[in-house]
Amino acid sequence: MLRAPSAVTYSVAIGVGVTLVYWCYRQWKNRMSMPKKWRRIGTLDQINIFPIKSCGPLNLDANTEVDCDILGLKFNGCRDRALMVINHSNEMITARVYPHMVLIATELVESQVLQISAPGMNSIKLQLSTLKSEGEQIETKVWSTSVNVYLVGAKYDKWLSQYILNKDSGIRLVHYPLEKPVKAINSRMVRQPYILKEDRGTFNDATSYMLLNLSSIEELSTRLPRSLDPLQFRGNFHLKMDFPEPYAEDNWKWVKIGDDVVFRVVAPCTRCIFPNIDVKTAKRDPDGEPFNTLKKYRLFKGYASPALGIHLGLRAAGSIKKGAVIYVEDK
Repeated sequence: MLRAPSAVTYSVAIGVGVTLVYWCYRQWKNRMSMPKKWRRIGTLDQINIFPIKSCGPLNLDANTEVDCDILGLKFNGCRDRALMVINHSNEMITARVYPHMVLIATELVESQVLQISAPGMNSIKLQLSTLKSEGEQIETKVWSTSVNVYLVGAKYDKWLSQYILNKDSGIRLVHYPLEKPVKAINSRMVRQPYILKEDRGTFNDATSYMLLNLSSIEELSTRLPRSLDPLQFRGNFHLKMDFPEPYAEDNWKWVKIGDDVVFRVVAPCTRCIFPNIDVKTAKRDPDGEPFNTLKKYRLFKGYASPALGIHLGLRAAGSIKKGAVIYVEDK
């Protein structure tokens, strides 16, 4: 005959449960609490805002202050990767298929007025403040992650279709309509212990921020017949270390830029064939570089693609500018 659990058994079970909950809380707190001590490692050499996904970055003045918020970098009404190109099947279009997209240049010529230009095309202006978040929503995907968007306008569709496809139609420009991230965490990132829902960004592949260590780019270049332009890797932040240390970023847990803006390192940035595109000529590297070389020595356990750079999740918002001191946690 089975005996009912005794009061002692219940007490033990409750004690174990409380201990487990407390342990989980301590683990979470240890992961999420910001460091109290910081160590300087270098300075912010360049800030990159890519207004249109897969296209060129803004040319920012050295004294420009850029906001870092929950969705990503923002300056004068222009947000990083808040615009994206899709086809008539509502599928995302990138330079992986159409390399000449990297030659589409963007510039803020007036307050909240984005000028878009490309070789052989008359430039076109977009008033960012007039972008609407009403009317018919279109569902598209950033890789496997669904997101609802709004069309920007027919004249932009025609302009992009003429440049990308050499046709009058077939391409549409859409914009991200919200002030918060809504798309699901990228399937490649869901097992990362430090990523939060707030880190998903706009039309970013994985997270709203990515940092590149220029020392790592320089070391990789020594393995190749041709030097690399850091812009091939599409990072938001270019770090110039005080004392060059390639791949030091692999071991960082926290990053602070300037006095206020703090990031949690949430994952290494895995790479595809995009960095094989020369950002000045839009030509693919004939030898498949640097991707093929990265595969030889930058494959991490649990990842199918090589990594270079780190994905960041914002933990303290603020403003930054070029030349700001960059710190990591001081152990």
